[in-house]
Amino acid sequence: MESVGVVDEAEMLKAIFLPFLSLSHLVPLVDIARIFAMQGVDVTIVTTPGNVAVFQSSIDRDSNRGHSIRTHVVKFPPEAGLPEGMETIRATTPIDVSYKIFEGASLLEGQFRQLLRDMQPDFIVTDMFYPWSVDAAAELGIPRIIYVGGTYMAHCAMDSLERFAPHTKVDSDDQSFLLPGLPHKLEMTRSQIPGRFKVPNHPFADVMKAVKESEKMSYGSVLKSFYDFEGEYEEHYRTVMGTKTWNVGPVSSWVNQDASDKAERGHDKVEQEGKKQDWLTWLDSKKENSVVYVCFGSTINLPAAQLVEIANGLEESGHDFIWVVKKIEASQDDGVGVFLEEFEKRVQGSNKGYVIWGWAPQLAILEHPAIGGVVTHCGMNTVLETVDAALPMVTWPLFSEQFFNEKLLVDVLGIGVPVGSKKWSNWNEYENEIVKREDIAKAIDLLMCGGEENAEMRRKVKALSDAAKKAIQPGGSSYNSLKDLIEELKSLKLQKLNRKLETVA
Repeated sequence: MESVGVVDEAEMLKAIFLPFLSLSHLVPLVDIARIFAMQGVDVTIVTTPGNVAVFQSSIDRDSNRGHSIRTHVVKFPPEAGLPEGMETIRATTPIDVSYKIFEGASLLEGQFRQLLRDMQPDFIVTDMFYPWSVDAAAELGIPRIIYVGGTYMAHCAMDSLERFAPHTKVDSDDQSFLLPGLPHKLEMTRSQIPGRFKVPNHPFADVMKAVKESEKMSYGSVLKSFYDFEGEYEEHYRTVMGTKTWNVGPVSSWVNQDASDKAERGHDKVEQEGKKQDWLTWLDSKKENSVVYVCFGSTINLPAAQLVEIANGLEESGHDFIWVVKKIEASQDDGVGVFLEEFEKRVQGSNKGYVIWGWAPQLAILEHPAIGGVVTHCGMNTVLETVDAALPMVTWPLFSEQFFNEKLLVDVLGIGVPVGSKKWSNWNEYENEIVKREDIAKAIDLLMCGGEENAEMRRKVKALSDAAKKAIQPGGSSYNSLKDLIEELKSLKLQKLNRKLETVA
């Protein structure tokens, strides 16, 4: 029987979280770290100086609430050859700079290893793009939990491609093939799957190979999903792919319940209060479920020709809209900056649209009753936030695992309307497929108009929204999943303490 002192010490878990230096990865893993702190874990989040401001205000609020959580800043490696402060992959980050940020992230290994030796955490949770962290932890006998971005379904689909290679058995990029071995009958084309499956020596192939190898060596994985959303694929991931895993989502609503958390999540600058009030006042003037929200996430920068088609498609749809548009860089302007300024003036004058430049408080916008649907790139963060808000989607995948996510939303769950994008692209190289305005307008009309099919889609997403809210409550699937993981980690710590005592004795 263990002594009271040993049991008490085992109850106090200490963890280090290491998010990747991209907003789409950093923000959700910080949310997960905050969830662990809410459950009594002592949490340290490690990041570089240029990323601290993205989330520090929420950490300060959590600390003031009594949670044991803090940020530890490590130096971004100057060997990456970037100017000071250029440390985050965003929509406007040039492609060559993003490669250097990836390189800089890999060069954090030395500082992270020293931190592990100094802090001796009971476990670490690190992003999938830090495969070296599993060896660093193993050398000290520390369990590494890998944070895996995307859906279970997407990773199951990619595993199917790797196991069975169905894409090599078709004659053209446009010919459909079945993804074998999955819980549902899902068809794709070669043009929709990531480049690493099609192009010999694709630069990202080695990255993902290292990710998968490190996942096999890790103690397990955490994903920001929830059971009612894709439970069959979670089970497939666990049983067929053989990966120990815990779902802990949706994470954004679990920790961002305060108005300040919602308004500032993922943003590193203080918004002017007047600007906040403008979009809110505009939405307050609109009828319930009458406005479509259009946003392509924090890391996507669309070409000028596509922006023109979106603008015209929104006008042709006849529906009210809020459109989040990234800053137009001089290198991509092609006159689109002037076009969009005139477009903004025109839709403001007609009161049909509202353009937000740069960053938008997405959580706050999605929960507004005037929002009736979302046009999305099918990134997992936006997908889960939209489901949580009980809103159907126009699906517009572009890169990464997004075409797989579209299959989940449209073919499995029945809560999405495809815009018709057909070609997977490398990140921010979307010029080879421009979706036309008439297709955009048609998809928005299907999303926002009435009818039994639309009503059924809204019933389905409302049921998923209710399930998402239950999942994070005591007794819910994600709540129980997190508690199970924490108890397992406490048991590991207790075993380690007992072995130490036996050695001393």
